[in-house]
Amino acid sequence: MSERKPPGMPFENWVDRQIREAMERGEFDDLPGAGKPIPGLDRPYDEMWWIKQKVRAEGLSMPLPPTLQLRKDAEEALRLAEGARTEAELRRIVGEINDRIREAIRTGLSGPPLNLVPYDVERLVARWRERRSK
Repeated sequence: MSERKPPGMPFENWVDRQIREAMERGEFDDLPGAGKPIPGLDRPYDEMWWIKQKVRAEGLSMPLPPTLQLRKDAEEALRLAEGARTEAELRRIVGEINDRIREAIRTGLSGPPLNLVPYDVERLVARWRERRSK
């Protein structure tokens, strides 16, 4: 479409003609996404959409702030502890995450507030025993 608009021809007519001729040459055939709904059109607007799209497209991951990562790890540890095969395994899992929580409380971590306290091992063991007895 490097052709220039002839003098005196209305702009809209020239543009329309360029589009029609390009369509006739098949230049718009097989465009990615053509004829498909625009992805995410039904979702609420997110001003960070383009960053999230780029991260997904590049297969990148963004690390969580240390406090959020510890919260996530604590939730995972609790899930693993509840599924432990032995009481010793439960105590080991909870002990390890409790050590990390205590260290974070003592030294401080960057990120949003931690809002965690060490898990009550004996309470978790009692719940674990109760579930196993059923």
